[in-house]
Amino acid sequence: MSTYDIICAGHICFDVIPVLHAPAAGTWFESLIPGKLIDIGDVTVSTGGPVSNTGIGLMKLGVKTGLMGKVGDDFFGQAVVERLKPYGADQSMTVVKGESTSYTIALAPPKVDRVFLHNRGANSTFGQEDVNYDLVAQTRLFHLGYPPLMKKLYADNGKQLTEIFKRAKATGATTSCDMALPDPNAEAGKADWDIILRNTLPFVDLYLPSVEETLYMLNRDKFWARKQEAAGKDALDFISVDDCEEVADKCIQYGAKIVILKSGHLGIYLRTADKSRFVDFGRCGPKNVDNWSNRQLWEPAFHVEKVASATGSGDSAIAGFLSAYVRGLDCEDVIRYACAVGGFNVQVFDAVSGIKSWDETTAAIKTWKKNEVPIQSAGWTFDAKNTRWIGPKDSKRG
Repeated sequence: MSTYDIICAGHICFDVIPVLHAPAAGTWFESLIPGKLIDIGDVTVSTGGPVSNTGIGLMKLGVKTGLMGKVGDDFFGQAVVERLKPYGADQSMTVVKGESTSYTIALAPPKVDRVFLHNRGANSTFGQEDVNYDLVAQTRLFHLGYPPLMKKLYADNGKQLTEIFKRAKATGATTSCDMALPDPNAEAGKADWDIILRNTLPFVDLYLPSVEETLYMLNRDKFWARKQEAAGKDALDFISVDDCEEVADKCIQYGAKIVILKSGHLGIYLRTADKSRFVDFGRCGPKNVDNWSNRQLWEPAFHVEKVASATGSGDSAIAGFLSAYVRGLDCEDVIRYACAVGGFNVQVFDAVSGIKSWDETTAAIKTWKKNEVPIQSAGWTFDAKNTRWIGPKDSKRG
């Protein structure tokens, strides 16, 4: 009998999110002039990072979830622990005397992508010794998020990251990993992520990053080419489905069994391995292996009329994905729940208050309209009845 369905480990921080008004002219960031006073709205404060965002999201969706994170004994650390108490998760946090707690100031102006002012704090010292493997042995699925924001996990070609997943797999748990986009000018951005993924993905069953993160890690030249094409616009609109296929297939080749690439307002790309690779999935393997093997799908995002903030939207999408996955749903339903929970998230300023219950989410999916996602790559066909795209490598093509 498992103590938890899922354990969420890794990065946690305290988020400060001010409401930013649209400027009278130009962009909001152009109004940042030294000495100028800028009027802003109220502030939202919350815990942040995947331990909090994905973990609390899973709890709200009815999944028995444990948290493993690391904070200091400072003001922000006390605030993190206090805010986790209503979810019964405060006791699972490691509080380290003398260390500072990670915090983020998230700037999310209207119609502009977010900018994060981030202090790593105790996340920089999180390592394999901070994972309770006895507890991992009592969970069905172990999820870890944001290694690029955790110095010990990407140092030495990700030696500790690889060891964490290797040991988690050895307990019999199914393993899952989410990423964050490294700062190109920082140490994390200069790490050899191709090597890190080669070493780690053999021990990762579910790999759940964004397409931008994965393109940066596995084809940096193409990442910058797409950024240049975007010329300040959203780069997601310039990353093709062929780009997704290239990096997702490489992740499968490196060892992951199920890969999703989160793509913001466009939705989610899914690619899965051959059925022969599904033999070592741990305690939380897919209920219907035939349904999950050799799949290639694109699930368009649900339409949101007014986006408040995309803070934590990727973490929420993962909460939706994992909450459906541990219930044994087929892959088509799982990625639809991922898009739905991500869609609820962007309607509020913080990362978790917009997430609904499982029943409310299920009801919304039945009537919620989808964004139009034009895919012009050869071999892709649109399933109008189910409003999703089916790739040329999908084993269930009609």
